[in-house]
Amino acid sequence: MTIQINPAKLLLSKWTAVKPANKEKHFLVTKLIEPENEGDPIEWIELEAIYSKRIVMMNWRELKNQDNWLQGWK
Repeated sequence: MTIQINPAKLLLSKWTAVKPANKEKHFLVTKLIEPENEGDPIEWIELEAIYSKRIVMMNWRELKNQDNWLQGWK
């Protein structure tokens, strides 16, 4: 089963890493990276680790992989 994600509604959404590293388990989408060409779909997001405040830039579609990410804070 694949989860449905609307990229336009990702901002400030909460995520839990299935396999936490360095005590980084809970994450928050803090920024949607606007595409270079206006009108193109959003591809990239910034995800912030709540514990360390480390920011990771990633393709938002990676959040669909339930082996790595769960929606919400678990």
